[in-house]
Order: sequence, then structure tokens, then C-alpha cells
Amino acid sequence: MKGHDSDNRHNTGMELPMVESFYTVQGEGYNTGKAAYFIRLAGCSVRCGWCDAKQTWEMSRYPAVKVEEIVARVLETPARYAVVTGGEPLGHNLNPLCDSLKMHGIKVFLETSGTEPASGTFDWICLSPKRKKKPLSELCLLADEIKVVIAREEDFEWAEENRAKVSPDCKLYLQPEWNCSKEMLPKIIEYVKEHPEWEISLQTHKFMEIP
Repeated sequence: MKGHDSDNRHNTGMELPMVESFYTVQGEGYNTGKAAYFIRLAGCSVRCGWCDAKQTWEMSRYPAVKVEEIVARVLETPARYAVVTGGEPLGHNLNPLCDSLKMHGIKVFLETSGTEPASGTFDWICLSPKRKKKPLSELCLLADEIKVVIAREEDFEWAEENRAKVSPDCKLYLQPEWNCSKEMLPKIIEYVKEHPEWEISLQTHKFMEIP
């Protein structure tokens, strides 16, 4: 399990601004196909133009929800995994949420751009680095997988730049940006054939038309 034990937030983390939460199937990256409960938190300082969750950017739009209420929603389902995502979830103190989920035997996965200091303890960390704001070195070293979104040719160089920062056993994924996937996917396929240390991640939940 990877994480950081210190409280590096100005809040206690006992309440979090939650955009939405739902039980579904993970559609991207290493854990594709696993049933998981998604906890989407508000707030993001990166704000990529192609983001498919722009509604999460403004934290003030969402009321704070108590951690015990969030966990209670998870426990109403058969979920064995919880995915904490955003926005940028590490903009918050995630220690209480992770601790509470783990007390109930739930494995916790993190989806992060890596731009904020770590908090919480996770069973799997997916780092998706963004050009607008580079990930912190500590998050690169904690990552179990790196998932680089490819929207243009230059993103392959960006992928390699970040590959050099993660641990040797980190899983490496290239994922086409959804709106230009027809153009970029053939290029990704050729790149992976030439650089087989990389694998392809697809947004399978969009093909299956599930949240």
C-alpha cells in the first residue's frame, strides 16, 4: 500500500466536496473491468482543455459531505474497491476517507495528476500526468501505473519524459484522448509495437455506454 501518513491539508478531511458517487465498472488502465465504487471530488488546479469532468473544477459548487456518509454509500453496494478521483482528489486531506474505507475491508484506488502532495493510503495509484502542470517527484515514485493521454504527436515525448520519473515496475499506458481517438489510436498502436514496454488503455466504459 502506498501513501503518506501526514496531514498536509488545511482541513481535517472529515468532510469532502463530492461531485458524485456511483457504483460501476472501471473502464480504464490496469484495473479495467473491475466493479468499483467511484468517489468523485471537486476542485482542480490543472484544468485541461479536453477534460471530460470540467464540472468538477469549481469546488464551491459542491457541498461538503461527511466521510462517514460517503463510506456508508459505498457499503450499501457489494463493492470491494473504491476509486477516489476528481478533479484532483489530492487537493484534499484523504487520510480519514482512506482509513475509514480500509476499516471496512475496501481496497482504495487513486486517480491523480500528481500535482498535489500525497495524503491517504492506497492499494493502487494511477498517475495521469498533464502538460499544464507537471507531477511532483514523490507522486511519480508512488505510482503503480502511469496513464498518459495522447491527443497529439508531441504527447509521445511527454509520455517518455514521465516514464523516466516513475519506478521500474510501474505499469505504462498510452490512452487516446476520446475526441481525437480515430486519428491518434492508429499512431498509438504503431508506437506500442515499436516500444512494447508501453500498453494501450482505452476508455472502455464509453464504448459500453456506462458511467
